[in-house]
Amino acid sequence: MTSGARQEQLLTEARERFDAAEDFTVSIEEEFALLDPATLDLVNRFEDVHAAARGTVLEPNLVGELIASEVEVKTGKQESFADVPAALAERRAELAALVEPMGLTLGATGTHPWASWRDQRIIDTPHYRRNDELLRYVVWRNNTFGIHTHVAIRGADRAVRVVDALRNWLPELLAVSASSPFHEGVDTGLHSARTQVFTRFFPRCGVPDTFGSWDAYADYVRFLYETGSADEPTQLWWSVRPHLLFPTVEIRICDGQPDIAEAQALTALMVALTARCARALDEGEPLPDHPQRLIEENTWRAIRYGLSGKLIDLERGDVVPARARIERLVEWALPVADEIGATPWLRLPERNAAERQIARRAEGATFEEIYAEQVGATAVARG
Repeated sequence: MTSGARQEQLLTEARERFDAAEDFTVSIEEEFALLDPATLDLVNRFEDVHAAARGTVLEPNLVGELIASEVEVKTGKQESFADVPAALAERRAELAALVEPMGLTLGATGTHPWASWRDQRIIDTPHYRRNDELLRYVVWRNNTFGIHTHVAIRGADRAVRVVDALRNWLPELLAVSASSPFHEGVDTGLHSARTQVFTRFFPRCGVPDTFGSWDAYADYVRFLYETGSADEPTQLWWSVRPHLLFPTVEIRICDGQPDIAEAQALTALMVALTARCARALDEGEPLPDHPQRLIEENTWRAIRYGLSGKLIDLERGDVVPARARIERLVEWALPVADEIGATPWLRLPERNAAERQIARRAEGATFEEIYAEQVGATAVARG
């Protein structure tokens, strides 16, 4: 089969999967740092963890994620959001039970506070070997940890239009999730150094354009393949995307969450917002369509100031506290949140992980002390 034929088969099969999808099933992916429990340094032990998972309940839900000091766990497909919070806690508990006898512990902030990218090793899989060959320094620097949400959307055109809508609120989701103020031994002054590292380094990353239809999106994918710009469907690294291998809309903007309750609340917001966009499309409710350049202004505000800052209300043109802006968004999502079982989990933290770490730094705590507290929160919260 020629590369052009493979590309067309990929797009045809992706469209068929979307058109046959069951609305609002959910899967969550969480990325964790593998740490030495004494020093809290990153350790290159993924292959050992992967081998230890064979034959366990965790095996089908554990994968590598670029570097050997990182591991990803998946909830697997959940029939509704109501099943997600327990699945998140269960996966964390299973992973902790797997790695602790191996002399490892887990971290879940968006970046490691002091580890150098030079000390991390790319895992030896065909996918990541290919990314290493393509991206070189770009991929070497991406020592980051996030949480991704997949929500199934029925209908290929509808899925693309949901992505078009969600891009408007990516900064709000980032502001809630910010957990990475420290990176490579530097107090960055940012709330999400992870986002600055990832979205400013990778190609085809950050806030996508609008496409309006599956055909327009498929034409862009064809362009990437035909010009040799991409040769795998996952090489579109946008902060929200239609996933070509699953019939899902995937939100990728958020930092990892040390605390399980905050992970559950964040995923509730992401899933409810995705479902609310789909329902708005079904009912003919107007949805915003802001230019990328304006959404990027809010993205920078979320990177820099997180939940503590202000965001631009792009409909009205004024500036409002991020928390107030997000509370409004929660209210808008509530009707569908009730439908999918997310309402009990929709809450904003008093302070998110970035704010807590920044406050401790202002009190004079060291990076080591602060990170130990975040790692401890992850260990306590796993169950």
